[in-house]
Amino acid sequence: MIGDVGLFGPGSVTWRLHSEPILLLGGLRSLYLQALHPRAVAAVAQNSRYRADPWGRLTRTSAYVGTVVWGTTAEVEAVALRVRRMHARMTAVDPRTGEQFRIDEPDLLRWVHVTEVESFLTTAVRAGVPLSPAEIDSYYTEQLKAAELMGLDPATVPATAAEVSAYYDDMLPRLSLTKESVETALFLTVPSVPENWGGRAFRLGLTLGPTRWAYFGIAATAMAMLPPWARRLYGGLGWPTTDLTADLSARGLRFLLSTVLATLPRSLRSLRVTPIREAALARAAATRAP
Repeated sequence: MIGDVGLFGPGSVTWRLHSEPILLLGGLRSLYLQALHPRAVAAVAQNSRYRADPWGRLTRTSAYVGTVVWGTTAEVEAVALRVRRMHARMTAVDPRTGEQFRIDEPDLLRWVHVTEVESFLTTAVRAGVPLSPAEIDSYYTEQLKAAELMGLDPATVPATAAEVSAYYDDMLPRLSLTKESVETALFLTVPSVPENWGGRAFRLGLTLGPTRWAYFGIAATAMAMLPPWARRLYGGLGWPTTDLTADLSARGLRFLLSTVLATLPRSLRSLRVTPIREAALARAAATRAP
């Protein structure tokens, strides 16, 4: 629909933030965080084929986030309804107690939402995206719309930086490193290579060569950008020097991504501006046209 800018629009912090390719690093960071919640990681491990098809799952998750951010109202409502219906059919078993639970429990949905939006925001800021404290709070408040789409009561979701910090403090006693947490973190750090990515020589080169080491560096940066309490749960130390190194790495990655994408030819435009974002920008421009 012409002029339909969806949930957010051109004046939002959300549109500004999600124009940054470095948010891919934030997505990876959020997965490391989510894996520290025993029930959340059990729900994924028991209901997802991420080990068999990690890149497919990543593509589907990215498509969902992209639709929520850039889609029309109808597109957003349709994709959210589809995900809610899928989640409503799924259950998992708590590995610590043997209790069966629904994966759309509000506590789990809230954990996934908060870790995701906080990771996007924290990664962007630490990578050098200039945001004022007021804009940071605005992003959290805007994202209440995304939380509501997943079935959460917005009144129960942290809506400012201070509320997110308090939420993490409250959640910390409930978090722990389980067998599934360790397996998930290892898999995120050293994922498998899809069979359809070329021939055996290509896969071997990706597994052992520069691309694998480049990805490992990105994963290490995502891990280093975790809050000190999360790094300690994973068995690492919360040294301030880790934060400084992570910030420098994130800033370097942001500069590299921006430089590479800016030099791509028009034939590869979709790598710079995704089709759904391009369509959203076109609809926004149409609303401003005389």
